[in-house]
Amino acid sequence: MVNSNADALGIIFPNSYDSLVPELVSERLMASIPFASRYRMVDFILSSMVNCGIGNVSIIVRKNYHSLMDHLGSGREWDLTRKNGGLNIVPPFAEKSVAVYNGRVEALASILGFLRSQKEKYVVMSDADIAVNFDFNAMIDAHIKSGADVTVAYLEEEIPASALAAHPEDKNLYYTFDVEDGWVKGLKINPKDAGIQNFSMNIYIVGREFLIEQISNAYAHGYIYFERDILAPQLDTLKIRAFRFDGYVAQINDMKSYFDENMKLLKDENLDALFSSNPIYTKIRDDNPTRYIAGARAANIMAADGCVIEGDVENSVLFRGVKIAKGAKVKNCILMQDTVVEADACLEYVITDKNVTITSGKELKGTDSFPVFVAKHQKV
Repeated sequence: MVNSNADALGIIFPNSYDSLVPELVSERLMASIPFASRYRMVDFILSSMVNCGIGNVSIIVRKNYHSLMDHLGSGREWDLTRKNGGLNIVPPFAEKSVAVYNGRVEALASILGFLRSQKEKYVVMSDADIAVNFDFNAMIDAHIKSGADVTVAYLEEEIPASALAAHPEDKNLYYTFDVEDGWVKGLKINPKDAGIQNFSMNIYIVGREFLIEQISNAYAHGYIYFERDILAPQLDTLKIRAFRFDGYVAQINDMKSYFDENMKLLKDENLDALFSSNPIYTKIRDDNPTRYIAGARAANIMAADGCVIEGDVENSVLFRGVKIAKGAKVKNCILMQDTVVEADACLEYVITDKNVTITSGKELKGTDSFPVFVAKHQKV
């Protein structure tokens, strides 16, 4: 938090790609999905902004945002409790049909008055479907030096299998770029190309005045998507800089990727890659350290505070307050906050949401390609 970047404000879109994980977002949004034992997805982008000195952050919510508000509170854990700037959670706006926004154009159009009243020169925009420790200062510097209208962040990777399998009628758009000498010369929407692609991270830096002008014009024409409706038609006239990110990224595309990305963090090299460069902040819950009762066995696990382990746990991610009773066996599982596994229960390849109880003697088994999911507050 020692860096200062008073020339940029942040905007986070927390509902983007909610429909990819319907099981996890029935009562929350993508940004508040629990991840990596004690964090929420929003913590990573929000902490990255704060670590780079961005102290004015707006989160434009669409629906199911009560859990996010509870998690973020006043923004104290992120040092965003301020008189000027700080954390600003923007509720959804409603037209006569009480319909909330569909894409970034409509979302940004709802805060044009706010954008006009700000003093920062640049706007940093991001979704919240990725866990990443991102250096926004490096991207802002690259944007300023290049003189670009827009700078986009991308990864060199294969298109995720879940994206390739998406149905044409789905509204979840993803993008790849044709990059020449650091400039975007082509933009593809939902391509099916094989091999390594320049895959968009949906992180953008633009000038504030430029953004206001573009959004005002696009909204007047009924446009919805920033990339498809603003950038793609103006590739020949806008200067769009490409910023390659080489760090660790965990992207949530479906339930399998959610399971896999959590499990990858059981390897030290992945954990270090995500957390070692700058701190990631989250809501504090005052609790005891995890307790291992006599006779417990734990191997290769990530356990948050407040857990009580009496049984056997292996290759698993445990969130705060998880209790595993004597004789219970848990292997290759993700157990969210305050899950209780009673005596002699057996779990393998299982994801439990918050406040789930697995009763004594029960056996639940999924597979690595199809983990069993138990919804919030369920008793099995």
